[in-house]
Amino acid sequence: MLNKDSMSRHGDCWDNACAESFFHSLKVEDANNNYEHLTHEEVRLKLFEYIEVFYNRVRMHSYLDYLSPYEFENKKRA
Repeated sequence: MLNKDSMSRHGDCWDNACAESFFHSLKVEDANNNYEHLTHEEVRLKLFEYIEVFYNRVRMHSYLDYLSPYEFENKKRA
C-alpha cells in the first residue's frame, strides 16, 4: 500500500487538495495495488501506466464535465 503523508503545513489543508485527490483515486481505482513484492522498476511502470494510460486518457473527471483530460484537451482544440 502506498504511503500518503500530507505535504502541507499545519492548518493549510487546501494547498494539497489536488495531490490528496489524486492519491485517493490511485488507492481506490488501482485494485491490484499490492506493490510490496515488486521491484522499483515494476512499480514505476505500473504507476506510469495508471497515470498516462488510465488517469489521463480514460478516466472521467468530474471537474472536466466528466471527460478525460485527453478528451477535454481535444475538445478544447476543436
